[in-house]
Formats: sequence, C-alpha cells, structure tokens
Amino acid sequence: MAEPHTPRSLIVTLYGAYGRTPDDAPLPVAELVRLLGAVGVEAPAVRSSVSRLKRRGLLVAARTAGGAAGYALSPDARQLLDDGDRRIYRHPEPRIEDGWLLAVFSVPEAERHKRHLLRSRLSRLGFGTAAPGVWIAPARLYDETRHTLERLELAPYVELFRGDHLGFAATAESVARWWDLEAVARLHDDFLEHHEPVLRSWESRPDEAPDPEAAYRDYLTALDSWRQVPYADPGLSKELLPRKWPGGRSAEVFGLLHERLRDAGAEFVRG
Repeated sequence: MAEPHTPRSLIVTLYGAYGRTPDDAPLPVAELVRLLGAVGVEAPAVRSSVSRLKRRGLLVAARTAGGAAGYALSPDARQLLDDGDRRIYRHPEPRIEDGWLLAVFSVPEAERHKRHLLRSRLSRLGFGTAAPGVWIAPARLYDETRHTLERLELAPYVELFRGDHLGFAATAESVARWWDLEAVARLHDDFLEHHEPVLRSWESRPDEAPDPEAAYRDYLTALDSWRQVPYADPGLSKELLPRKWPGGRSAEVFGLLHERLRDAGAEFVRG
C-alpha cells in the first residue's frame, strides 16, 4: 500500500529541507508549484494548502527580490523546524542516566479545550503518560517542549521537572505502560517497508551520479515519512526496549538516504 503524503505535510517538509535561508527569503509560488508537482501534488492543492498554512501562522506572504509573489517562514515556523532538526537528523545514543522530564499540568474546567490541546501536543512531542495529568519524556526533550508550550501559550498551565526514576517497578516495565511501544515499532517497520527498497536501489549504482529530480523526489518523500517517526518515538535507551527493536535500522536507513540524496536533490530545487 502506498504511503499517504498530504500536500500540507509535503510543503512543511520542503521548507524544512530546502526553504530555510540565512536571509529568510520567500519561496516563489511558482517554485512551490513546480517542486510539489515533482512529487505528485497538483497546483490547486499546493495553493489551498499554502493558504491554510498561512492562516495557521506558519507561512507569511512576501515578495521575492525579483518581485514575485511568494511565502516565507514565520518566526514560529522557523523555531519549529529548528527544534525539529534535533529530532530528525541527530540520533545520539540515549542513556538512562540522562534522566527524565516530567510535565505536570492543571487546566481549569472553564478552559478544558486547552487540556485537550496540551495532551495532544505532549503526545506529539513524544511524551508518555505516567499518571493522570503527569506526562514523561527523556530529559533531552526539555528545550523543544518549552518552546512548544510557550509558542502555544500553554506554559502557564504546566510545571516541568527533571529527575531520575527511583522505583518501584523496574524502569523497563514502567516504560511499557507509559508508551505504546508496539505502535511505535510499527511506525519504524512501515518506514523500512517503504524506504529501505529505495535505499537498496540507490546503493545498487554507487558510481552513478544521482539524477537531481529523482534524488529530490525520493529524498523529500523519505523525509516526509521519517519526520513523523522521531516524534512518536521518544528515543529510549536500548535497555528499556524490546529485543529486535527496529528503530536503529530505520534511523540508519534515513541517515543513508539523507547523505546520498539531499545535496543532489538541492540541484533540482535550484532549478
């Protein structure tokens, strides 16, 4: 079964991969149509998705240096993508001794819609549920969590703590309750099912210069799939995970695709 890649997600992925410049120059609308067309998105879907991202405050209408209509990243979107880089591209070996981050929140009943927003955002950041109103994640997620809560104006409802797990259940038993590890493993398996064959295809011709458009297409779709995975997987140390955990291999496959295809894909982006 083919992977679903929504136009909105692909646009965010495109900006994350190729749309951040030192001067925050906007991408022309015509270029967005061309670049998204290469991965099967039709022009009307590009324009409607860009409009939705503008309404959400992630894109800002701007003129290019040549006067063409375009869209630049908002400061919030730039922060979101910069935070995401640490998840998507960097895979340090997790260690139990690095400790845990606890998020404890209390939302008044009159603002219960914010309670749902808090839960969904913490879940999307990779937090597990330790107890009602108490969420847990590896301590290294602190900066991104703080930025997210501040951006969404949810910080007044949350207290953050850093610490160690002191008992009483074995930590490996605890994490199996805090996270749905089977669901996370399926995400890794799905990524491998769709993108490991792509890597093998490129590795079968090591001396062949990559075609820029093919490299761009394979890289952008792999990145669009992969960037969802590190947010569902909090990055637990191997002592806490089931045997034959697929996360290491999926991270390796993405890393090899990134190394081989990103720069070649940039040639297609530059036109």
